[in-house]
Amino acid sequence: MSSGLTLSVVGGVGLAAQIAKKGTESDLRLYHHVSEGHALTLVEPVQYPERYGPLLQCLALGDSILLLADALDRAFAESAATADLFGAPVQIVQGETVGEDELRRALRGLRFERAPLLAKDPARLRAKFEAESAPTKSGPTQVRLDHAFPVKGVGTVALGFVRQGTLRAHETLRLYPSATNVEVRSIQVHDIDVKEAACGERVGVALRGVEPEELSRGAVLAPDGNLSAGRTLKAGAVRKGAYYRGTLAAGRSLQALIGAQLVPAKLIAVTADGWSLELDRHVVWTPGESVLLADLDVQAGPRGAGVGTLA
Repeated sequence: MSSGLTLSVVGGVGLAAQIAKKGTESDLRLYHHVSEGHALTLVEPVQYPERYGPLLQCLALGDSILLLADALDRAFAESAATADLFGAPVQIVQGETVGEDELRRALRGLRFERAPLLAKDPARLRAKFEAESAPTKSGPTQVRLDHAFPVKGVGTVALGFVRQGTLRAHETLRLYPSATNVEVRSIQVHDIDVKEAACGERVGVALRGVEPEELSRGAVLAPDGNLSAGRTLKAGAVRKGAYYRGTLAAGRSLQALIGAQLVPAKLIAVTADGWSLELDRHVVWTPGESVLLADLDVQAGPRGAGVGTLA
């Protein structure tokens, strides 16, 4: 494929199934539509709102966010407030039973409160997204992984997205955040064998040198020495989540999202200029990347506590 686009579909369910064909399903459900060299992937958080993690990881995977307003309920409000913490552009689909005035009131105070509203027309939306592609990012290869499983006669197969550069068959890359080096035995893009995959494409990668259980969501394939890995993170001043009612103070136990990695964390220090986190396990990151904090113990309001930029 020559281009691709991944949409995080949140706020409601059902629209993705009207636009594309269902593929991988776990706590996330992925849909795919391939047409004339363009691959469209839509991701839904299957187990949300019962679990907050799938919403966070769904939003982390998208090049763009599609916010579906079918009902202005608590799940929609939290989805919108959480999407506000991510940097990806947000497009809003107005459901048939939701009025524009009430929808605008529900979005007040969010960074996309004045975004244009799209009609809930699956055919037109599909055509619109067929004309859009993920931003191209040059540089050393980076592939963010989200699923892994064994395949008889092949070995370990991982699924993910090329986020930077070009992935090539037979190259050796480091599997961050571990120190393990793996060989890319082969690459598929939507079930088609290819020798390389470009930025923005969804890939299936056969890997030598690692077992499926060693791969966790958010792991990154990249050349050795290109990324940072560790358990202690430092960031600039946090931007508090819209409508978050909890407090961010030293000693608080939270969840931290870095890329698509969601791990338990503890706030070690909080000042006006920045804060530091200690994580339960090693993660991979690049300076300037965002870290999102989630408070699963908050009694009311959205669980998205805030976001900061990693040093």
